Amino acid sequence: MNWLEYPEGATPLDPDEARGLILTHITTRGELDRWEQDNIAEALAWLDKTKPIDILNGTFIRKLHYRMFRNVWRWAGEFRLTDKNIGVTWWRVPVDVKTLCDDVIWRVDQHMASPDILAIQFHHRLVSIHPFPNGNGRHARFMADLFLENILQTPRFSWGRKDLSKGTDVRKRYLLALHAADKNDYDQLVEFARS
Repeated sequence: MNWLEYPEGATPLDPDEARGLILTHITTRGELDRWEQDNIAEALAWLDKTKPIDILNGTFIRKLHYRMFRNVWRWAGEFRLTDKNIGVTWWRVPVDVKTLCDDVIWRVDQHMASPDILAIQFHHRLVSIHPFPNGNGRHARFMADLFLENILQTPRFSWGRKDLSKGTDVRKRYLLALHAADKNDYDQLVEFARS
C-alpha cells in the first residue's frame, strides 16, 4: 500500500493502527493526505465557530485530535497504545499530558515567559510526548495556535506558511528546529513558527 510511505521524520503506524483506516478505498499517500486535510478543514471550521478556551486538559486534547481525524481513522482521539520511534512510553501518555497541561497553566499564571515561548514550549512538549498513533505534529501546531489566540490573546503562528506533512525543505527546517528545542534551544522553533 503506497499510503504507508512516510515523509522524513514521520511516525510509522504499526499494523493494527494501519488497519484503523476507515476509508478502505485509499491506495496512495496523496489520497490519504487529501482526506485527512478535508477532515482537518472541518475541525478548523469547528474551532473558529466554538473558540474554545478550556483547552489545557487531556479531554480537549483528545477531542481536537478526534475532530481532526474522525472521518479517516477509527482511533482518532484515542491516546496511543504502542511505543513509537519518538515519544514517551505509551502507558505514560495520559499522565504526561496532564503534567504538561498543569505546568502550562502554572507558567501562564506566573507570567513565566513571553506568549511565543510559552506556546512553542507547549508545542514542543506535546510533540515530545507524542500522544497519538499519528497526526501529532499537526495536532500540536493547532494546540499551540489555540493557546496563543484563545488564551494568550496573541496572533497564531504561521508555521513557515507551507504544508509540513510533505517531505519539503520547510518540513526539514521544522524538524531541525524541533531537534534544537530538544536541547532547550527554542529560538529556531520560534523563528520558524513566526516565519
